Amino acid sequence: MLTTDRLLLRRWRDADRAPFAAMNADPVVMEFFPSTRTPAESDALVDRIEAGFERDGFGLWAVEQRADGEFVGFVGLSRPSFEVVAGGRALVDPVEIGWRLRRGSWGQGLATEAAREVLRHALDPAGADLPGVVSFTAALNLRSRALMERIGLRRDPADDFAHPALPPGHRLRPHVLYRADRTSSA
Repeated sequence: MLTTDRLLLRRWRDADRAPFAAMNADPVVMEFFPSTRTPAESDALVDRIEAGFERDGFGLWAVEQRADGEFVGFVGLSRPSFEVVAGGRALVDPVEIGWRLRRGSWGQGLATEAAREVLRHALDPAGADLPGVVSFTAALNLRSRALMERIGLRRDPADDFAHPALPPGHRLRPHVLYRADRTSSA
């Protein structure tokens, strides 16, 4: 469990499933994904996230507001489900920092606040103790790219890649990759 001034980042509860499904059904929230998710797909994602916590000792934490306990989304660490080839070479065992918040929580600095804490935890020898993390998104996703830069991740355009799960010509296929390690993080 991680905390910030306004947020609690914790393991998932059954009560999170309905608001998570609603968030994943919102086409605005899912604008930079190939499609929205059904409630069954959202539940399966929660199950995969929890399995990741058991396997890796870290994962995508459910995020709630400390003031009222309201679920606002997730922020955390995960292992990509596909081979990430950046700069012409496959990344070895990458760990991604990522986020998704419900639309009503945008514009309040919550994702930035949570992501900074997750990044600190990821690179802290007393935390997850990772040598570095990556983050990637569709090149069109300017909001996430700005967040990556706010938390100190850096982009090398040579690392940008075409998402292998999307067909050539798909508007979301071009992806940008950002990185942080213990020496480069803010």
